[in-house]
Amino acid sequence: RLKKARLHVEKAIKEKKIFAVQGPYPVIRRLLRARGWVERKLPRNGRQLKQHPGDQKKQELKKRASGGGDEQGEAVLNPRGGAQPSLGTTEPLHHPWPRDKESKGQREDEDKKEDKEQCHEDSDDIHDLMSFLAQDQVPNFLWTIRLSNIDQELLPKIEMVNRFPRLYALCTKEGLCQSLQNLSWFEQVDLNTFFPRCYRLGLMDEQKAFIEDFRLTAARSLLKLALQKVEDRPVGTEQSPKVPGILSQPMPSTAGPHSPLYPQLVQEALEVCEQHLGVLGHQDIDRNTPSPCRTCIAWDRFLQEYYRVAHEGTRLVLSTEQQEQCQDVLQRLEEQLPQLGMEGNLNVWILKPSAKSRGRGIVCATRLEEVLELARSCTDPAARVCEWVVQKYVERPLTIFDTKFDIRQWFLVTDWKPLTAWFYRDCYLRFCSQPFSLCHLEPARHLCNVSIQKRYKASQPDPRVPPDKIWSNKQFQAHLARLGRADAWQRVVVPGMKAAILNALRCTRDQVSSRKGSFELFGADFLIGEDFQPWLLEINSCPTMSPSSAVTRRLCANVQRDTLRLVLDRKDNPTCSIGAFELLYREVGWGLGTAPPQAPRAPTAPCVSLQAAVSSCLNVGLKLMVTGCSLKKP
Repeated sequence: RLKKARLHVEKAIKEKKIFAVQGPYPVIRRLLRARGWVERKLPRNGRQLKQHPGDQKKQELKKRASGGGDEQGEAVLNPRGGAQPSLGTTEPLHHPWPRDKESKGQREDEDKKEDKEQCHEDSDDIHDLMSFLAQDQVPNFLWTIRLSNIDQELLPKIEMVNRFPRLYALCTKEGLCQSLQNLSWFEQVDLNTFFPRCYRLGLMDEQKAFIEDFRLTAARSLLKLALQKVEDRPVGTEQSPKVPGILSQPMPSTAGPHSPLYPQLVQEALEVCEQHLGVLGHQDIDRNTPSPCRTCIAWDRFLQEYYRVAHEGTRLVLSTEQQEQCQDVLQRLEEQLPQLGMEGNLNVWILKPSAKSRGRGIVCATRLEEVLELARSCTDPAARVCEWVVQKYVERPLTIFDTKFDIRQWFLVTDWKPLTAWFYRDCYLRFCSQPFSLCHLEPARHLCNVSIQKRYKASQPDPRVPPDKIWSNKQFQAHLARLGRADAWQRVVVPGMKAAILNALRCTRDQVSSRKGSFELFGADFLIGEDFQPWLLEINSCPTMSPSSAVTRRLCANVQRDTLRLVLDRKDNPTCSIGAFELLYREVGWGLGTAPPQAPRAPTAPCVSLQAAVSSCLNVGLKLMVTGCSLKKP
């Protein structure tokens, strides 16, 4: 067995097939071992690996192979030998809430299962022995959870790494918000067609812009509510007890629901919306037109009256003329504002901590003062990043069996310069535990994160909602077919997700450190509107591969398999299968003086399929080179 291990390691070193994995990725380990790779195992939290009874024979073999020395638990990645900082823990950091005892037991069970899934012809002992023999080798391939855990002197020597440095502009909520605000410099695409309005509350200019947006949205919402009152449809939110935790409930106002409203309320809302239409039509360029939010309207009073109508059910009285005016103004606003339909009429906004994941710290608010109260904690100019971002909540999402869901969509970037991205055709849906309702804002109804929903017991009145709260995209397509919209997935949802991902990548590529040999698998979260339009919520680096259901167990294993096919097998065999990956974008002519022009986009972008590989014009931020020759004076 020692001889076999030595021969295997020597062959792997010669063929540059030494790998290291930080984290519980049994699929990656199994697939690389099947390809003849040898793992250079990493210590857990810098401690020695656990010894099990009966390992004495294995330790004797190791001593014979090395002439004595330290145990494997103390070995680290150091080509020169000696002590080096560990590459990091192999604890499953990407598991939700890892400190939970139940999760810890589940991780131990998964580790045991991983051991059973090793190659049949080799025992786990021989893998440990080969890892010990390769302890002084720099890995040729590294799959890690955090790039910051890697020794920066060692990192450049590793040929392939599954992470890119400096992903703040793409994978934090604040960074993505800032990056997409610059979209107009790169593409002639309206940001508001795929990304809900978002503001960084730590910046005073953006906080003022949010206040103006909140007021304008309240005015539009009041017109919608006024028309709904006329049609005798139920409107508003119920006042439920405040639930401690993540989401806030609407706060009651001091005035009672039967107190008379300010008589000019609807007229003021109409005037504000008319002024806003003038600004949208650029009528404020040649004349001194005040901002709609800087008029003589008393906004504090207006908002308090709006809260009574929206959240307490106070009735409005409309004349026939006002009803016609409301319909006309809203129709004209719809032509100018892509988000008018999805924003609803209750003016709900969602606040998110800038750099947290798994739904931690998310708060929903329906009142301006609630948002500003949180903003006061993140206006320190010396702070490196803003603490909160606020984003318009999609009040009219597509629901399945009256339950909210979102989509986790994978994509892979294999190069930033030139930008090369791959789209994964399979994805999965994550359901909430309770039916969707804007009358109640608790997390069980509004946050689809698995780590949030696992805290709640499913109380679904509809037994068709999956008990594990996960669906595959195939199941979703079958559901759309039953609704008579089988074409919506391929004609609207998929092209919309592709366009949103590509726009985000184009905005951020100059802010990401490109490293040849690196690649990264990302997870984008989308919410689907009632019109099947996908809305990009955020982009996650190092998306979880922990199987929370039978669907994710299969899909997560498949995407890891296909990722290795794309980044490893395709180097030696360009025609090999890459599974469910398809080329989303490959930049042509990067860094050159000229580039073929990009084909013009159709006006109905969400319903037009993107080509697998499209050429790109040189954009702002890229290196521009001018060529020519000097002319002699006549």
